[in-house]
Amino acid sequence: MSRISIIGLGNMARALAGRALAGGNAVEIIGRDQAKAKELAVPTGDIVILAAPYAGAAAVVREYGDALRGKIIVDIANPVAPGLQGFVVPDDSSGAQEIAKAAPDDAHVVKAFNTVFSHVLAAGPAEDRPLDVFIAGDDAQAKARVSVFVESLGLRPWDTGELFMARALENVGLLELGLMNHSVKHTNFSFGITLLG
Repeated sequence: MSRISIIGLGNMARALAGRALAGGNAVEIIGRDQAKAKELAVPTGDIVILAAPYAGAAAVVREYGDALRGKIIVDIANPVAPGLQGFVVPDDSSGAQEIAKAAPDDAHVVKAFNTVFSHVLAAGPAEDRPLDVFIAGDDAQAKARVSVFVESLGLRPWDTGELFMARALENVGLLELGLMNHSVKHTNFSFGITLLG
């Protein structure tokens, strides 16, 4: 299977680590302590999942610098502005695209997992319905490797196109938060694809 490094200690990091281990992947979890920034553990995984809040995500990528050369960086964050009034990235960009600007030239950023709530991810598919993970990225091989990893978690990957599609995926994340606050009133739901006929 895959060798995965997860940077972060939050709910999504725990959910991803649990499913990844259950899927037979080798997993390392790296916490981030600003006071120890100069003693950063070097991610050993071929796939590095950036499970840090968006506000510090680009800084994390810059701090790791050359340690991320040649790696696949999976961005799972939604760069949502306070009050759910839009995004904290430029209008013509996305969180994933901003992270790609901070990454080494030969690293490949893939957007994934930002449309799945952590406890839904931890629980996995329910009632014989697949749990879908939408991905976007500029490198076809990187997306293929992330898709294999997603499948190892018992989930279904959907390639949405190049990295600019991360904007659309981040809008889906914002839509989910709007539904949570105004209609559904909880986070026990997911978006997915139903193929007809």
